Amino acid sequence: MSAYLTIKALHIVFIVSWFAGLFYLVRLFIYTREAQDKPEPEKTILTEQLLLMQSKLWKVITFPAMVLTIVFGLWMLFYIPSYLAQSWMWKKLIFVAGLLIYQWYVYKIHIQQKQLIFKVSSIFLRILNEVATIFLIAIVFLAVFKTSTDYTRHFVVLIGFIGLIAVFFYLYNRKRRNKNN
Repeated sequence: MSAYLTIKALHIVFIVSWFAGLFYLVRLFIYTREAQDKPEPEKTILTEQLLLMQSKLWKVITFPAMVLTIVFGLWMLFYIPSYLAQSWMWKKLIFVAGLLIYQWYVYKIHIQQKQLIFKVSSIFLRILNEVATIFLIAIVFLAVFKTSTDYTRHFVVLIGFIGLIAVFFYLYNRKRRNKNN
């Protein structure tokens, strides 16, 4: 059991690192996108620095943490294969698959920005940054409550949090617009 707990602890450490990388990477996308509206030479200097930070964050933290999260997660399933017979695990794995798709999309934006292609607005990126939070909440709730059949309560909490994010986002954008006018 000690080995399992060590694997579980490492799994959690790498989950935290993975999410930290995703949160910060998308934040760097926002700053890089907004740097495009600056005058020269500020635009070029900021863009080069932010793109360097994006690349290092992706290569050193975000991608390795994702790989190690998956490795230790699969290792835990090897230790306790009966988890695969439980519906909560399959629901959690569906959200993890969604998170992997999210990460692929984030990587696609990273590649575009490296090529100085800015297809999405900073507002879209701010919304995108909150998607990882929704995945985090769903995955943690499923992992903590496991076999609880009261998924309605968990769903309400998740929807409530999404609503809270939407209100905060609306107020923040309103404040930014008023500041710029």
